[in-house]
Amino acid sequence: MGNCCSDVGGRMAAVGGTAAITGNQIDAADMYLKSRDIHGILSQIELSFSATNLRDRDVFSKSDPMLVVYIKERDGAVIEVFRTEVVLNSLNPTWIKKYTIAYHFEVVQTLLFHVFDVDTQFLNIEVKMLKLEEQQSLGEASCALSEIVTKPNRSLTLDLVRRVESVSSTHSQHHGKLTVHAEECFSSRTTAEMMLSCLDLESKDLFSKCDPFLVISKLVESGISIPVCKTEILKNDHNPTWKPVFLNIQQVGSKDSPLVIECFNFNSNGKHDLIGKVQKSLADLEKIHSGREGENLFLPTLVGHDCENKILKSKLFVEKFSETIQHTFLDYLAGGFELNFMVAIDFTASNGNPRLPDSLHYIDPSGRQNAYQKAIYEVGEVLQFYDTDKCFPAWGFGARPIDGPVSHCFNLNGSNNYCKVEGIRGIMMAYTSALFNVSLAGPTLFGHVINKAALIASQSLADEAQKYFVLLIITDGVVTDLQETKDALVKASDLPLSILIVGVGGADFKEMEILDADKGERLESSTGRASRDIVQFVPFRDVQGGEVSIVQALLAELPTQFLTYMRSRDIKPRI
Repeated sequence: MGNCCSDVGGRMAAVGGTAAITGNQIDAADMYLKSRDIHGILSQIELSFSATNLRDRDVFSKSDPMLVVYIKERDGAVIEVFRTEVVLNSLNPTWIKKYTIAYHFEVVQTLLFHVFDVDTQFLNIEVKMLKLEEQQSLGEASCALSEIVTKPNRSLTLDLVRRVESVSSTHSQHHGKLTVHAEECFSSRTTAEMMLSCLDLESKDLFSKCDPFLVISKLVESGISIPVCKTEILKNDHNPTWKPVFLNIQQVGSKDSPLVIECFNFNSNGKHDLIGKVQKSLADLEKIHSGREGENLFLPTLVGHDCENKILKSKLFVEKFSETIQHTFLDYLAGGFELNFMVAIDFTASNGNPRLPDSLHYIDPSGRQNAYQKAIYEVGEVLQFYDTDKCFPAWGFGARPIDGPVSHCFNLNGSNNYCKVEGIRGIMMAYTSALFNVSLAGPTLFGHVINKAALIASQSLADEAQKYFVLLIITDGVVTDLQETKDALVKASDLPLSILIVGVGGADFKEMEILDADKGERLESSTGRASRDIVQFVPFRDVQGGEVSIVQALLAELPTQFLTYMRSRDIKPRI
């Protein structure tokens, strides 16, 4: 997709944003894309709160409740982030103040809520100045942000409990309920789709035609231009027509906000030549499209001490202009879509004897997780919130089950007919059990498990179920059936399926990166080309002990892959 949310990687592809157009421009574009919220994946969520049947802790009046929100960090630290106002004399308060939080799909964002009864003597003090230890607790609750946004109405009701109960109490006391409602914050879901072309571009190369691409930037009040979109690069073309680009109205400000469209000639040394540019708003570009007339490019030139614009014969045309509503990832979740988690584990002999401490499959009696366990737990911990029944297909490959031949796709739970296990704990137990019930063998083949996952996704698609599947493959070696794997992946790219691959151990995984389209063109098989990128590959050692966890590295692209699938097939959420 040659647009602002392209899932194509590499230096020749379109991306959704760029940095200043100097030096190594294409790499800067990729960095800019990763740092800004232009896909709509990183969403701002506004949380509102209400409670019912709170405990009455006041003698002569009802409680005066205030809610305090905390976030639990990855290291276990608890940080206060928000306080509501105090609602006077109410056991069923609806607080007016809202809390806004950035939603990160790839992270479990644990929220803690604590309701306090503010003592009457403190009611004239600003809430941020109140000392919480001087207020009475009415109860507390916790949940993950994912639990809220995956509810059909984005509302979650939690039981309020007391941290300390009386030892003599034989039954739980009533503390009321807290309801948390989430709304996605956005200025506009409206997106402008444009197909741009140029005519009679001037050649910047001595012995060949130019290799043009466009960069679209918005102008801010200070006069600085901020890149928001870049087209793909077209080779040897003086009359290029680029693939459609998509600009969110919020992204550029408004339809009347000024935009600068610059046409560059690509140079491999990173010093790209400016061919010409125009300055127009989206409203202007819409008029250019309806008028069917092009706009001349110009070049700023220095005349004495003044800068003048040299009008060129080259022209920019708007071949297509339309406005559409772009639904977000959270819209699909609210409409009932689920992410179904699947896992496949490498049991080849190169992992080492599981009974020895130097094996990648060694189960440490101290409870310390090996790389396989860590990847299963961290990825599953995030994805489990998006799967209603929490029953996950789990397979092994590259081993010989008891009294059987080597299998490249066997049910991890030992069943001949049923591949699912219950919850992340079920995967962990099945994995541990399998280590003592199979003989490690080889070689490392991915094709079988990918085809198995693709079959499940295909059946779900035929049933018109609102499901998208995520297969986690954990392996210690380079895939042996590379061509068969490519064929399976290209075929699966037309299905509601993404594949996460974690490489554990010290092997050289360079060949594995071929499967991940982040590093170049889309994957090709013996029969065709992948319709989209569905693979994310991460060597475990690259993120171990770093600031970015294995799950963040693996799942960062998943919402984009999900949206690419839905939008390319015009599947809309049921909201």
